[in-house]
Amino acid sequence: MISLLTFPQGGVHPPESKQLTEKLPIEPMPAPDELEIILGQHIGAPCTPTLAKRAEVREGDIIGEVKKGLGVPLHSPAAGKVKDIGMSGHPLRTSAPSITITVDHAAAPAVYGKNDWESREAKELLSMVHEAGIIGIGGAGFPTHVKLNPPADTPVNTLILNGAECEPYITADHRQMVEHAAEVVEGAKIILKILGIQKCIIGIENNKPDAIAAMAGAAKEGSTSRYLVSVCALKVKYPQGSEKQLIQAVTDRKVPAFALPSAVGVVVQNVSTARAVYDAVALGKPLCEKVVTISGLGIKRPANLLVKIGTKVSDIVTYLGGTAPGLTKVVMGGPMMGFAISNLDVPVTKTTSAVLFLTAGEIDTNPHSQCIRCGWCLEACPMGLEPKEIGIYVEANRAEDTEPLGVFECFECGSCAYVCPAKRPLVQFIRLAKMKAKRK
Repeated sequence: MISLLTFPQGGVHPPESKQLTEKLPIEPMPAPDELEIILGQHIGAPCTPTLAKRAEVREGDIIGEVKKGLGVPLHSPAAGKVKDIGMSGHPLRTSAPSITITVDHAAAPAVYGKNDWESREAKELLSMVHEAGIIGIGGAGFPTHVKLNPPADTPVNTLILNGAECEPYITADHRQMVEHAAEVVEGAKIILKILGIQKCIIGIENNKPDAIAAMAGAAKEGSTSRYLVSVCALKVKYPQGSEKQLIQAVTDRKVPAFALPSAVGVVVQNVSTARAVYDAVALGKPLCEKVVTISGLGIKRPANLLVKIGTKVSDIVTYLGGTAPGLTKVVMGGPMMGFAISNLDVPVTKTTSAVLFLTAGEIDTNPHSQCIRCGWCLEACPMGLEPKEIGIYVEANRAEDTEPLGVFECFECGSCAYVCPAKRPLVQFIRLAKMKAKRK
């Protein structure tokens, strides 16, 4: 019997709602007429445009660079002409600087050939990852080349690939593992070489038996005396895919507060990021397209789409036949950690994992009430915090005093808000508390 691993504290079990798309193969969506590429797609400094209005570009050309600070270059997802350097819709900041490209549908697609990466030095491979614009696809968008160059005083011995995909509805990583298992494993081996280590563990929740089988087969096929890749099955529990919880589940190592995973000898990468590393190093292909789950009962045709970065949600809706009756809310990301949007002219970025079209039956629109001191949020919090106290401080206009309550240790998984019988917007309270505490 397979032993299912999990983290010891907190967690919830929301309805998975993955049946809408988990069996749907990845479907390439043709490029729309225009792409709006946000200049700030990663943690760190946003890109500065490297070209002017009306400039012609080819697929894969660099269109933005970070000249100073933390960041990666930005590439054109398609051939065409720069229509505008201005502002585009953004799910968090209302609008953000962007480059709009009018797509040349007659242009031939870029051709990428297989390279011999094993003969290259680790530093050269790391440089290739940076030049391809690779960031953490499944998380906050941290530049991958920085993550693969941990501090010298915290030596790493284990790579973990995150295939948990614990958010309801989302199946983009699931399909990547089923359809591209060999590329994910080869991406893992490239990362192992960059890190100078041998061991990689791929953690996958047990509700994806086909992905576990595909990845286990690819891991066995791809493992050598130099690269040892294995798969472990994880218990279905949210937020199993959170970095610290995944590390504890797989290695039994606990990352200290405010410390990086390298502090316990681990580097974590998403499985889709590993495939992007494979594309960058083995094929010379930059990160300019993304697998995105389009789901919910409010869209006429759910799908796992391979879309060009910069494709607007409105173009996706048109391609899939429009919305369905009863649509109540559109969410970019998962239902637990995503953000509702009110405008469909918002473009997909490198970190967009899903766009959900939810009906009234899939969400709870009841107004929240006062805290009833039930303690359910304490039991659900995987970080052992007291979300109710942070919320009470915020309502008392004392948000700036929440740092001693551990507000900065919260990664906003939403478990507390999910279990709250009073429907209190605890994640929103925590975000506000962080903002005011930082100002203080």
